[in-house]
Amino acid sequence: MRRLPVYLLLDTSGSMKGEAIHAVNNGIQALLSTLRQDPYALESLSISIITFDKDVNQIIPLTPLVEIQLPEITTPDSGPTNMGSALLLLCEKLETEVIKGTAENKGDWLPIVILLTDGKPSDLAIFREAVQKVRQKKFACFVACAAGSMAKDEYLKAITDTVVNLDTVDSSTLKSFFRWVSDAIDNGNKSAGSTSEVVLPPPPQEVHMVI
Repeated sequence: MRRLPVYLLLDTSGSMKGEAIHAVNNGIQALLSTLRQDPYALESLSISIITFDKDVNQIIPLTPLVEIQLPEITTPDSGPTNMGSALLLLCEKLETEVIKGTAENKGDWLPIVILLTDGKPSDLAIFREAVQKVRQKKFACFVACAAGSMAKDEYLKAITDTVVNLDTVDSSTLKSFFRWVSDAIDNGNKSAGSTSEVVLPPPPQEVHMVI
């Protein structure tokens, strides 16, 4: 069966320490649990998680949903937000992990990407380079989320036309965000093959679309 690749890019810089990163861990656990209730998702979904702070790590390579063992996601006490380096790593993994179609093989479906940050990129020169590369890729959906008052929509709008923001990064708000992400991935899974783009579900009141 053709895979639907899903990449989660998560800001783990020091400002996410405490309740925010705890809520992210709980939100992703709930997301995986919800998706695993769908037998078709168990067959088709593969998920990767990339974290970025001063370091950028792919903590889960593109892995079938049924096989994912989620480690605890942690943050340093402080440090930069190397979002540009995370986007470059995403581009690299899209090239090496996502199966491209050929005359004999249809390959994977277009990937879904979700980026969550509570700040702005610290590595601006790398970020600008990465944006150019990301804009050349094709996605079923790329959602960038600015969480809290310190996040800057304008940087995320450079990456993708689909930007949302959250007023706060508390447990309740992030729980609603990840529930919405789960619904979006489910929509993408069900529509794969009938449309190249995912139709996003209506956002909950905690999630605001940026026009």
